[in-house]
Amino acid sequence: MNPRAFTDLDVYKEYRTFRKSVADIMVKYFPSDEKYRLTDQVIRLSRAVTANIAEGNGRFYYLENIKFCGIIRGSLE
Repeated sequence: MNPRAFTDLDVYKEYRTFRKSVADIMVKYFPSDEKYRLTDQVIRLSRAVTANIAEGNGRFYYLENIKFCGIIRGSLE
């Protein structure tokens, strides 16, 4: 059995699209004085979700993958 690449996962594809829209909204609608505080924090957070999907998918053991799924869920909350 050939494991799927994380880029093939539907959740990764959908969240990547969502992540791009979050960045667009933050840059467009938040005041410039928030650029390096709240805006930057939200954009980094949205990137963390796709990064954890990629890292969790690359783990050898199923339980390690589950650990990263928990991190993702926490980031989304």
